[in-house]
Amino acid sequence: MSIHRTHRLLLAAGSAGPALFVASYAVNGALRPGYQSWHDTISVLALASGGWIQVMSFLLYGVLTVCFAVGVRRAGAAGRAAYALLIIAGAGLIVAGLFPTDPILGFPAGEPSVVTPRGTLHNLGALAAMLGLPAAALVTARRPLQGWDGFSIAAGVLSLAAVALFFVFVSAAPNGEDSFAGLFERLPTLFMGLWQIALAVRILGGRSTGHPRVISGGGAAVPSR
Repeated sequence: MSIHRTHRLLLAAGSAGPALFVASYAVNGALRPGYQSWHDTISVLALASGGWIQVMSFLLYGVLTVCFAVGVRRAGAAGRAAYALLIIAGAGLIVAGLFPTDPILGFPAGEPSVVTPRGTLHNLGALAAMLGLPAAALVTARRPLQGWDGFSIAAGVLSLAAVALFFVFVSAAPNGEDSFAGLFERLPTLFMGLWQIALAVRILGGRSTGHPRVISGGGAAVPSR
């Protein structure tokens, strides 16, 4: 399958998004005194010194996810549902960056957990991303299942399970008690990041994803190869 140069650039940019996001929160978190990656959420890094780094990380990941959605769609490797879910996830990340979170789980130290309109908007954006990306992976799978389809389902299901556990741990420790919320929030970023990168590599390598390729000029769709 021949892929237009612009589509290649969109896919490459989109696959860089999760790698940059993970690298950013890993390094940023390691440099923040009192911050514990297994306990604290990614979002609260925006409330620490140098918080602009986490804000920009959300915004960049969101923009690159939208690029990824466009690249996947134009390459004929995703249907309307997957495309819409990826756009929703990208928009959610942008919202999460524009509206920083409220203090939670005892970070920043000494700050009470509160709920503000700004924090609520952040949570809604983050939720859109946390659910949109796994859902996009699930709807790209086709029947009968083959190797790639199984990988997509595994990435989606494991991510959703981790998201559920994240909310369980956040609810169980509202005042900052010992919690593994940070760990379970990070797992979906790894699972879905690997899925995004693998999908981009698969498309750029010309391997079939089971979706039709639409011929430019309004022609009929043909199976991608």
